[in-house]
This record gives sequence, structure tokens and C-alpha cells, in this order.
Amino acid sequence: MSPDKAGPIGRPVRKSGVVCTAAEALSVVKDRAVVAVSGFNMANTPEYLILGLHKRYRETGHPKGIFLLADALPAIPDRALDLVAKDICQRKDKGFIRGISVPFLGFSPWLQRLVKENLAEAYSWPMGVAAYWFREVASGRPGVISKIGIDTAIDPRKGGGRLNELAAERNTCSVKRIMVGKQEYLLYEAPKPTVALVRGTSADKRSNITMEDEAIRGTVLSIAQATKAHPEPGVVIAQIRSVSAGASSPRAVEIPGPLVDYVVVSPNAYHWQVGSTVYDPAFGSSADAGTDVHQADIDPVQQVIARRVLVELVREAGRKGSPLIVNLGIGIPALISRLAVQERVADYIVTVLESGQWGGMALPGVDFGAAVGPFALSTMPDMFSNFEGGTIDAASLGFLQVGKNGDVNPSMLPGRLYGPGGFPVIAGGSPRIYFAGAFTAGDSSISVEGGGLKIAKDGEVTKFVGSVYKNFFSGNQALKFGKEVLYVTERAVFELVPEGLKLKEIAPGVDLDRDVLSKMEFRPLMPAPPKRMDRALFNPEPMRLAARLRSA
Repeated sequence: MSPDKAGPIGRPVRKSGVVCTAAEALSVVKDRAVVAVSGFNMANTPEYLILGLHKRYRETGHPKGIFLLADALPAIPDRALDLVAKDICQRKDKGFIRGISVPFLGFSPWLQRLVKENLAEAYSWPMGVAAYWFREVASGRPGVISKIGIDTAIDPRKGGGRLNELAAERNTCSVKRIMVGKQEYLLYEAPKPTVALVRGTSADKRSNITMEDEAIRGTVLSIAQATKAHPEPGVVIAQIRSVSAGASSPRAVEIPGPLVDYVVVSPNAYHWQVGSTVYDPAFGSSADAGTDVHQADIDPVQQVIARRVLVELVREAGRKGSPLIVNLGIGIPALISRLAVQERVADYIVTVLESGQWGGMALPGVDFGAAVGPFALSTMPDMFSNFEGGTIDAASLGFLQVGKNGDVNPSMLPGRLYGPGGFPVIAGGSPRIYFAGAFTAGDSSISVEGGGLKIAKDGEVTKFVGSVYKNFFSGNQALKFGKEVLYVTERAVFELVPEGLKLKEIAPGVDLDRDVLSKMEFRPLMPAPPKRMDRALFNPEPMRLAARLRSA
């Protein structure tokens, strides 16, 4: 029979990316599916699909026993995955989710409770490793091989990233120690996704997904590719805001249409650009971030810490003779980008965020991950390659505890399950790390007065401890690879040396014994009396750092 007279061959061929309702798309998700979800707080989070999948389970009992994989955290308090976890915890329902692997839980109090109450097995890998993992699985590899995590709480000899008893029992996501030649590495393995829930801005007539109004690009392409990879090609469902009748520019397409099975248009209420804002064009635009950033918006004590790090960055830019590429973590480090704008050195201190932003002014709190006026947006795997490979020049990250040998715990305490976030990859790969945080924690009354610091009441929680609760940065590994490490607080600056922590500076108005040494569980090295921190750090007016840089 000739081809033109042949009968039907196989099944009818449908177009890729069928536009349908959330209920129709999510009806294909099977029991015990491995569901990969994009999202960095609310940026790139397919909230409409997340809530729709949970709604289907509540109404029908299916899909049950799903395992969730995330590249970051698709939630903030009472939104997206946090809202699902809230319902699970309140009803003590173990039917919907059997397990999760999420790099950071800090903005999801209900997800933390779900983990603590052992309602699902839970794992937390470094964010960059999680983003890489999707790309590696998409390439047919077993997982990620990395030096990141050695001698930390992610090391299989120290917990392997398992967060609760169910995880220790089942070990669905594993971290294994392997040798490549004479070098030690960790192999990160997890089940391949069978369903992807991702988000873009719009879909064209071929169901190509574009991201023109998203604050980040995230890991959506790698998640889609990992889901579609063999041996078990899965289903990709994309949440968007609108459908276009025309064709997109090829360079604007983030996920090509043939990788997308279903397209769901979301109401604006479930498609916020960031946690506090439905849409702001400045979050995805290279528009100038401007200089109208008022010092009154920043806590004066936190400003001292951020300024001291900025001084170090300006000094390093002067030594390098070209712009410095610097990652900023959440909290006090994120303030550095605002101060760089104030001090008119933003062209010389190029800040980058783990979510993919180059330049601009980092947003704080639940909006962290977005920036005002970035000049470029990378995917998360591409950005983390800059971190792990040491392409960046420096990083400034927060800390919760610092150990006597320089180990750092950024976020974990008994009952506080924040996870490592992007911290281990950034700190492990950057050649220079400037940790930035308050010297103590708890209720305190500390003010900046007269070019110095006044401590009327100190925090009762000691942060410089003999041994950290959970280690996500190894001082020994940092020294092994020749990293430059400073620990900057409002009253003291320390440097990591082979013998331990050396006290370099103390603030004007601070008593060495009463305000520093007595508030530590160990005695730092002091081969010489510490210098006084620059009084200009404590004055309200700008420090004129641009002039310093020009004269360097």
C-alpha cells in the first residue's frame, strides 16, 4: 500500500501545549508522581497549579503520595506551598505528600512544621546543587557530582541533608561520598521527575513559553527537560498569564513549545511577580535603580555592618583594577547593593543574586531574589556555575553561628529548620567571603552615636560559639583552598587564619573584654591589639567611597 493510501498509523497526533483549565491539566497527575516545581519565594512560582493540585486531591483523593522536588522554595507565609503545608498540618494528613526536597524552608513556617512533625520525609540540598541536578538529569546523568557539602551537614557522614526521621529511614534522596582519582566528591541523587509545574508570562500560538514579565528566569527550562528525559518521559504543565495569537521572537522563548504538554492561564491573584507585588516593570527591566535610597530606611547598626563589607569590596575593586562581581545573601548583605547605589560605586561593585540577577538593587524580605533595575538575568543553574567555579570575585553572606575554627551555621537551630539555601555553594566556591551579621542575638538596645557604638543592653544569645549546631561552611575546607574569609559585625571584625579566628578590629565605644571577649565561647587570636574600626562607618553622612575608589 502506498503511503498516500495508508490507513491511520498509531494514535492521533495532538499539538504541543494544549491550552486548558487547571483541572483538566492536573487530572493527568498520577498517584505517587514525582512532581518538580519551580519558584523562588513567589518569583516564578506556579501558585495556581500548586493550589489546584492540592484542591484536586482534597476533592477526589488523588493524586496521593506525591514527592515534591524544588529548585528553591515555591512559597512565602500563607502562599503557594506554605498554604498546602498548613492544610496538611492542621488535618494531620499524610496522604497527599509523601516527601519533599526543598533547598530552603525559611519563608514557609508551615512547611517547617510539616517536617518537624514527620508528616513527610524531607531533604534539603544546597540551592545550586538542586538547580544543577535538574540539568544533569536532563542530560541522562545519575545526579550531581560536586565538592560542595564536604565536611558540612550535607556530607553523608554528618546527616546527608536529611531533615527528619522519615528521611533517615527511607533515604529517597541520597548524598554519597565518592572518589574521582584522588579527589573526594559528593554524588547527589534523587528520583527523576514525572511531572513538572513551571511558570512563564505568556504562550504563543506554538505554546512557546516566554518570561518577559517574570522577575527571574529560574530553572524552568532544566526542570522541563529533566521531566521529558528518558527513560520515563513525563508531563510538563506551564502556568502563564496570557496567550498570544502570534509568534514569539525565538530569542524570547524560555521553554520551547514541544517540551510543554499543557498551558494554563492563571488569574492575576495567583501570578504575583514577587511576594509583595503583583507586577512592577522595574523588577525585570534594566531601568536605572536610581540614587534615591535614603539612609533612614536602613537600621543604623545594620548599616555599619553593611558599610564595613562595602569598604572591603571597594578596596578589592581598587586592587583588581576592574569591576568586582559580588554575590549578596539575604538579610544584612542585601543592604550592600543599596549602599553601593548611595555611595555611587554600583558601577564598580557588580552585585549578583543566586536567583540570576546581575546588577540593580536587591529587594529584601519575602521579595528577596528580585532586584530593581538588573542589567541581565541568568538562569539559576548558570548563575550558580559562577559561584561554584569561583567566577565571582567575592560574596557576602549572613550567619547565625560562627565556630572557633571558622565554621558557619547560617540558619539552623533545634526547632528551626530553614535549610542551607544557596549558602553552601556560594560560600564554598567564592574566593573571598565576607560574612556579615550582628555579634549577638536576642533582645538588645544598641545604637550608633557620636562616631561609635553604644551598647545599653546586649543580646543574650551568643553567636560566636565553640562548635556550631549545623555546619554549612567548613573553615578547614576554606583554608585548604586558600580562601580569604572575614567575619564582620557591628562591633568587631575577625579574619580566618590557619590557627583559628583572629580579632582584627573593634568598634569605637566598645570595651574589648566586656563587649567582645566575654560574649564569645572561645578566645580569638590576638597577636596584636585590635585596631579601631573607621569612625566614618558610624557617621550618618555617606563615606565618599567613590572618591576613595578613584584615588586608589
